Amino acid sequence: MTPPAWLTVLTTTDSEEKARFLARGAVEARLAACVQISAPVTSVYRWQNAIESTEEWQLFFKTTAERYDELEVYLQEAHDYETPEIIALPVLRGSARYLGWVSAETAPVTSL
Repeated sequence: MTPPAWLTVLTTTDSEEKARFLARGAVEARLAACVQISAPVTSVYRWQNAIESTEEWQLFFKTTAERYDELEVYLQEAHDYETPEIIALPVLRGSARYLGWVSAETAPVTSL
C-alpha cells in the first residue's frame, strides 16, 4: 500500500489564544495549508496517576506527509504542554483541487 501524501494532524491546547498562535505559526511557516480550530471540547484523561477533565481547543492541521516531521518539531517547540497530543491521520481520498492546494501551500519556498 502506498503511504498517504496528505495528513490531518491533531493537537489540543488550553486556550483559544494559544490555539490561534499555534495555527498561525504553522501556516506562516508553510507547515500547514490550513488549520481549523474547534470550539472548546472537554478532554478526560489520566495524567500523573489522576483523572483530569479539562476544556481544550482542538486544532486540525492540513498538511502533506512530506512536511510532517517539521510540523511535529514546530508543535513540540511552540506548545506549552509537557506532552502535547500530536497525532497524524492519513487522508486517503479527497478533492484533487483541495489536495493540490494543500500541496502548493505547504511546498517549501526556494530561494532564487
